[in-house]
Amino acid sequence: MNNKVNYTIVGILVIVVISLMVAFTYWLIKPELSSDIKKYTIYFDESVLGLNIDAPVKYRGISVGKVKVLEINPNNSEQVQVTVSILKTTPIKTDTVAKLTAQGITGLTYINLSMGVHNAKVLTLNENEEYPVIKTVPSFFENFEKSLGSVSSHLSSTLGLTEKLLGANNQKQMSLLLKHSASAMYKMGLLLDEDTIKHIHSSIKNLDEFSQKLNKIMPKIDNFLQKSTKWEDDTAGSFDSITTSYVGITATMEEIKRAISSGEFNIQDMGADVIPAMNNTFLQMQDLMIRIEGVLEQYNSSPSDILYKKEEIKKAPGEK
Repeated sequence: MNNKVNYTIVGILVIVVISLMVAFTYWLIKPELSSDIKKYTIYFDESVLGLNIDAPVKYRGISVGKVKVLEINPNNSEQVQVTVSILKTTPIKTDTVAKLTAQGITGLTYINLSMGVHNAKVLTLNENEEYPVIKTVPSFFENFEKSLGSVSSHLSSTLGLTEKLLGANNQKQMSLLLKHSASAMYKMGLLLDEDTIKHIHSSIKNLDEFSQKLNKIMPKIDNFLQKSTKWEDDTAGSFDSITTSYVGITATMEEIKRAISSGEFNIQDMGADVIPAMNNTFLQMQDLMIRIEGVLEQYNSSPSDILYKKEEIKKAPGEK
């Protein structure tokens, strides 16, 4: 009697466990209600390797749907047409894009939806479409593959140019250039020995000292030029006075000559005009000669006074 009871309990437990397993399996693979999901179409221009039926569709990391159909686009054989079912509560906007994303190192791929702008319009069905179409962007591997192609193309071009650059003729020219460069550097090393470098430094130092002395002497040269200009102005004025007097004397002599010729010669009247003019001229010429003689005597006795002698200011009695 006890054996029968034990078999009954075991049978009941087995049935319960099997029922629970069936219920759990059904919960995992239960079909979605058509009222809770919405289908969309996605066209991929790249390989969908690793993407399978029932692969997840995620929106910001949350599973919101599954892949239902994988097929070649009947209107464009270069595209893969993917039909997905997504929960209606998912905000699929007109600027939402789909991208293939790898799941770690497993080799499997899922579809990742990037959110659009909050204020964007909801994606709707267009004419001649079975389901609304979600736009796509290239995956990481697609961009990486394109980058590799570009790098490979540039590398090939660079290698070709390098091969031309390192041709036999160019190698000969490069060898000759290096030889001449080595010879020039050797001669430059011989030319720029320690003594030459010392001479160059000494010349630079002397040039600097000369520049400093020239800067100091320039004001004195300017002073000399100013004094020379003043002396020339005074001398020119004296000569102008002498010239004026000479012109007056010449006119008077012409008048005397005319008077003598005409018989109107009056020595007293003529002397009243001529003698003062001649006296003034002789006095100016005497003063000019004295000044010129003094300047020449000063410069001959001490030429350095031209640049270095300073004018002494005479002070009045009682001034310090």
